Parts: sequence; structure tokens; C-alpha cells
Amino acid sequence: MDWSKLTVLVTGGTGSFGQKFTEVVLKDYRPKKLIILSRDELKQSEMRERFSNPDLRFFLGDVRDLDRLMRAFDGVDLVIHAAALKQIPTLEYNPFEAVKTNIIGTQNVVEAAVERGVAKVLVISTDKAVNPINLYGATKLCAEKISVAANAYVGPRRTRITCVRYGNVVGSRGSVVPLFLRQRKDGVLTVTDTRMTRFWMTIEQGVRFVISSVELMHGGEIIVPRIPSMRITDLAEAIAPGCELKVVGVRPGEKLHEVLLTEDEARRTRAFDEFFVIEPEHMFRGDTRWAGGKSLPEGFRYTSDENDTWLTPESLRKMVEDA
Repeated sequence: MDWSKLTVLVTGGTGSFGQKFTEVVLKDYRPKKLIILSRDELKQSEMRERFSNPDLRFFLGDVRDLDRLMRAFDGVDLVIHAAALKQIPTLEYNPFEAVKTNIIGTQNVVEAAVERGVAKVLVISTDKAVNPINLYGATKLCAEKISVAANAYVGPRRTRITCVRYGNVVGSRGSVVPLFLRQRKDGVLTVTDTRMTRFWMTIEQGVRFVISSVELMHGGEIIVPRIPSMRITDLAEAIAPGCELKVVGVRPGEKLHEVLLTEDEARRTRAFDEFFVIEPEHMFRGDTRWAGGKSLPEGFRYTSDENDTWLTPESLRKMVEDA
């Protein structure tokens, strides 16, 4: 891809992902134009001052507003859909808001992209969408289904829509890292369960995975990175060595371990060195299957507790410091 010829738009572009995406793309890829769409005028003002780049544009709008997206997507080649409500406890008590942004908002994004002839749409999902037990995960599962199925409605238009699905991000909004950093002053860290594991990556790793997926995508697949797992006890030791751990119990909507790839999905997944590709159940434009890769053995699951790559307290400490 020649990024210098692309007009790129990021929904939710003032969030943690959008800020890092902007930093990386402006520095290393230099698109013709990068548009930040969000409803937060204060963060847009702060980003404008931080980056001060003539190729950077800002567009006030909400993914809930289809008409606004129709205007915003005019002339856009690539949309990165990062806008979402994602605070699990908050969404349990505000389910209608979660549906409006995460489900209807995603539907609006793909509808506007198809109507405006956007070439590629990359939708960012989460491991919470796999076998969801909370509303956030359920809305992201719906967002994945909408995005994959939308490829069937494109017809002769050029739009292709793909999802990426990855795990927890160090330093993102809602991460446990800021909590541990505050609590270590008192010498006691609260953990929900000492057995808990999570997939773990930095924001920059997430951004670069999204960029590589944009360049590889066919449309209709879900791309999953091979990333390491961490134990919550190792993270606590990395951030606050010697501090007491106070077990408070698993919160509503929280899992002990996360899943990025289920047994059923594994049957239609191709495994590559650095990622998995979950192919769509139905081909939308003839034979668009991925070449290469390996099929997975029957019963394969990609879970945070059965991963073959683990972060040590030392590597976790470095990731936190970098973040």
C-alpha cells in the first residue's frame, strides 16, 4: 500500500489507540490526510496542539449519527473503527448506551463506508467478544458479526471490511496498571483472583498490528495476533514488588482467563507465524481464502491460560515503563 496516497479516518480517534495510531502513522507512513473523528472537542484541541501537522484534520461527530458519518467518510480511502464504550461495570448499568455506540455505531460505520465507497474498513475488536459473559463483550461480538456480514452487501462496490481481535493493552483507558501504580503507595494491591491470566500487549504493538492487518486484509476475516500471556500476580510483582496482595473476588462480568480463538473458529482458521486468520463461514466474492498458513488441530483453543508464550515480571516491568 502507498500510504502517501491515502486519506485515512479513525473513529474514536482521541482515545488511547487513536492517539498512538496518529503518532505512529504520521511519523512512519505519512498519509495524504489523517482525519480524527470523535465527539470530544477538548481532546481534539489537545491533539491539535500536540501534533501540529498540516495533514491532520479533526471532525466532531458520533458514530451513532449516520448522517454525520456520511459526510465524514466522503473521499476517505481507509477507516479504522476504534470508537467504543468499553468500561465493563459501567456498561452493565447502562446497556442501552453500549448498544447505541458499539452495535448501532458499528452498523452506521459500515453502512456509511459502503455508500461512500471507502476501500477498506478495519474494525477493532477484543478478546471479550469471545464467549462473552458481560454486555461489553456481547456488543463487540455483535460488532464483529455485523462487520463480517457487511461484506455480503457490498456488491460491485470496492469496500472490504475486516476485524482484528486482540487482548488487554498496557496503559490503555481502564487498564489495571494505573490502579496498581496508585495502590503501591499504600503497600497493598487489590486483585480479584490470584489465578487470573490475560493476553497482554502495548498500545504501539496494537497499532502496528492494525496497520499490518490493513495491508494484508481481504475482507470478511477476523485477524488475531499471537501475543504473550501474563499472570496478574506477575504484573503485581513487576509494578510493586513486595507489596501485599488483597484478594477481593472476581467482579461481575469478569473471567479468570480470556479466549482469542475458540475450538469452533479454529476449524476455519489459518495459522501463520505471527497471527491467526479466522476465515468467514461464507465466501463473499468467490474464492478469497488466504494462501499459506497451516490448519489447526481438532480441539485447538487459543486461551490466556494455555498460551505457549508468557511474560516474566521483568518483561512486564519494561512494558509498563515503556507505556
